[in-house]
Amino acid sequence: MTSTRPFRNFYGRHKGKTLKASQKTYLDEDLAQLSPGPVGWEENPDRAPLDLKGLFGDRPVWLEIGFGGGEHMVHQAAGNPDVGIIGAEPYINGVAMLLGKIRKAGVTNLAVHPGDARDLFDVLPEGSIDRAFLLYPDPWPKTRHHRRRFVTPEHLDPLAKVLKPGAIFRVATDIPDYVRQALIEIPKAGFEWLAEKPQDWREPWADWFSTRYEQKALREGRSPHYLTFRKG
Repeated sequence: MTSTRPFRNFYGRHKGKTLKASQKTYLDEDLAQLSPGPVGWEENPDRAPLDLKGLFGDRPVWLEIGFGGGEHMVHQAAGNPDVGIIGAEPYINGVAMLLGKIRKAGVTNLAVHPGDARDLFDVLPEGSIDRAFLLYPDPWPKTRHHRRRFVTPEHLDPLAKVLKPGAIFRVATDIPDYVRQALIEIPKAGFEWLAEKPQDWREPWADWFSTRYEQKALREGRSPHYLTFRKG
């Protein structure tokens, strides 16, 4: 039976300033061929699972939720050619920036969904993802908007479903209240926080690539936190 598309509110803007001519070219020429498969409700109303084996073979699959401008995603793809990485991002300017970086780096182990990660969760096979990244998500600073944050059951429960047992979930943020909410809500979804000492959340991961957003946060005196969880 055909599913009914749920109402979902994206985290932020769909589009910002006018795209450069080169970015429009990237979107026209590259985006379709980087699709992970039929994710959209129009093309996959029955929410049939994606064929990850057909997409990446037997490689482990990682997921980046809201990749921004794509710096970290391309860095991970270049450093881990034996891994397939899927990224979701509804902000079309960020998608265009990522496509330019993919061309420049020449990486081929990426797939891109230009939309809400929750639509992607619907069609990822259960227990199929080995690692997930949530890096500097929209903080929704007003208290009445905290329910829109990713670290709520609406997002965490479907994420947990598509992650393999033992999968790693990395979260980076410079917002102290976001850290607080993450440490409360993520364990409720079946994750264990792996920190044993302060350096484990104060220092970045060994393979970390500092994004433009993080550099801005550091210039403005905000302290990044690097939280590592493991699915139980």
